[in-house]
Amino acid sequence: MNLKKQAQQIIEHVGGQENIQAATHCVTRLRLSLYDESKVNQEELEKLEAVKGSFSTNGQFQVVIGQGTVDKVYKEMVGLGVGESSKDDVKQASSEKMNPLQKAIKTLADIFIPILPAIVTAGLLMGIHNILAQSGIFYDDQSLIEVHTQWADLASIINLIANTAFVFLPGLIGWSAVKKFGGNPLLGIVLGLMLVHPELLNAWDYGNAVKEGRVPTWNLLGLEVEKIGYQGQVLPVLLASYVLAKIDVFLRNRIPDSIQLLIVGPVALLVTGFLTFIAIGPLMFALGNTITDGLVWTFDQFAAVGGLLYGALYPLLVVTGMHHTFLAVDVQLIGSTGSTFLWPILALSNISQGSAAFGVWLASKNENLKGLSVSSGVSAWLGITEPALFGVNLRYKFPFIAALVSSAIAGMYITIQSVRANSIGVGGVPGIVSIQNQDWISFIIGMAIVIVVPFVVTYLLAKRKKI
Repeated sequence: MNLKKQAQQIIEHVGGQENIQAATHCVTRLRLSLYDESKVNQEELEKLEAVKGSFSTNGQFQVVIGQGTVDKVYKEMVGLGVGESSKDDVKQASSEKMNPLQKAIKTLADIFIPILPAIVTAGLLMGIHNILAQSGIFYDDQSLIEVHTQWADLASIINLIANTAFVFLPGLIGWSAVKKFGGNPLLGIVLGLMLVHPELLNAWDYGNAVKEGRVPTWNLLGLEVEKIGYQGQVLPVLLASYVLAKIDVFLRNRIPDSIQLLIVGPVALLVTGFLTFIAIGPLMFALGNTITDGLVWTFDQFAAVGGLLYGALYPLLVVTGMHHTFLAVDVQLIGSTGSTFLWPILALSNISQGSAAFGVWLASKNENLKGLSVSSGVSAWLGITEPALFGVNLRYKFPFIAALVSSAIAGMYITIQSVRANSIGVGGVPGIVSIQNQDWISFIIGMAIVIVVPFVVTYLLAKRKKI
């Protein structure tokens, strides 16, 4: 394969070099910000030997090339005169074409995606701890560490390591959010950790403290301020981070460099701290709990409908990029209730898209399509569905519909069975370790639905259509 010629033809079919605003690549795809996507000749583009598929999402036009080859094609494009850009450059160029809702969703995604590895790692480790500490897995009425007590301290250390990301979650969010909003991320870390300081009443004990009338307070010149922490909370630290970043930027633009160290940080943290404990924290804490209580009530009262709708809508949320919004919802649910009923549906939805892609792989005789289908199917089963969605399933429509319907059915089933996850893990087949142990059987049945149904339906239809 002549990579230089392939690169030339890719440039030609995306509208020419003058249509490329910025270009970069990830592990498998070219990521292009184009001035006018209507100039793309997608049909001819996907006939190229190097191209395994293409799609547009969140203001970016992405061309699926494959691991190992994509960086070589990108270098050839740069050699042909396409400007070399970073991922941030492409994101910035793409965001200029977004509407306000898309920009808000992108902002949430840009805050939570950088901290996702820590959250997923914590979820996997919590799954390991649960296997060791939950009764009924290896022995009828006892856990593994109750029978083999020499493993108890090992399990305790694993639990400590796993819980750290959730205990200090406001610190992670503070770092990422303040960085996104243009402030000093180190101040964001301090802000987040301040909200879970050990001198504050733990947020998880707040309900009992209110009932018992023992909520500690500060008296600020006659103003009673509750002395509570915000463990597991998302909204308080998000808004506080925005305020901190804006104060930080405001001061840095006006204070001489020689004395910024003495003024900017202390003033920004003091003002934000007082605003947070007096107003931002209590208001956002109440709003977050209202949202959580509303979701829990809705799924308790209308479990079948809720599971069916979320299972059906989640693939559509991925298509629009709105699925990142629900990461914050899952984190809030875990922080407030100790578990989430939404994330298991997400995991099954991702698996269903991968299964549909595998159906295309087995049925198709097109080598390019087979290669794309199997690689994107594996990716979806490991939690990354965009290659399967945009490169295969939406392209032929019926695989996407088969996956969506099976996701809805499985979502309804596991919601009726009250399946919950203790944490956010890998949103695919490995995600079972994040599911509460007593719910494993129900989750496995849900997995069987999203593995078998979309695979068989897609395979049969693909054979009939001879794709």
